[in-house]
Amino acid sequence: MAPILETPRLILRNWRESDRDLFREINRDPKVMEFFPFRRTPQEADAMMERMRAMIDETGFGCYAVELKQSAEPIGFCGLSKPGLYPILPEATVEVGWRLATRFWGQGYVTEAARALIDFGFATKGLSEIVSFAVEANRRSTAVMQRIGMRRDADGDFDHPRVPDTHPHLKRHVLYRIGRP
Repeated sequence: MAPILETPRLILRNWRESDRDLFREINRDPKVMEFFPFRRTPQEADAMMERMRAMIDETGFGCYAVELKQSAEPIGFCGLSKPGLYPILPEATVEVGWRLATRFWGQGYVTEAARALIDFGFATKGLSEIVSFAVEANRRSTAVMQRIGMRRDADGDFDHPRVPDTHPHLKRHVLYRIGRP
């Protein structure tokens, strides 16, 4: 299976059966999922991985597996996808998003993958803008957004409609944008 993208240290590609344990791990890890209202069971994670794999096959967009070049070990995901938040965001909106297993945090992998995806989105996919959003308190993700050149659009901040009212501290999301250079 051909990679979607390569960076100096990473390969971004579609999901393989051998990635399943890593995908389950990141979707149940309380640190990784701190700003999400629920953890996924192994069955829910499996179904999500299959949806991601199919989306990449069908559209070329999605959350790609991120693999270390040096060891061929999967470490998480990073991708370009449509968030499906109309009317909060226009239907054509594309976001960059990510999750990594905690043992790979703090090494610049997300920044490296997200920068490559932004370049890919503009140069190859012809996008004019890419967004990203996170729970307001998620400083790790907003720091990545700033490092990859995104700027906060405070007028675009929103309460995420898919976050249940039982988790009010996770509803408010900050919006970041970057336009094609």
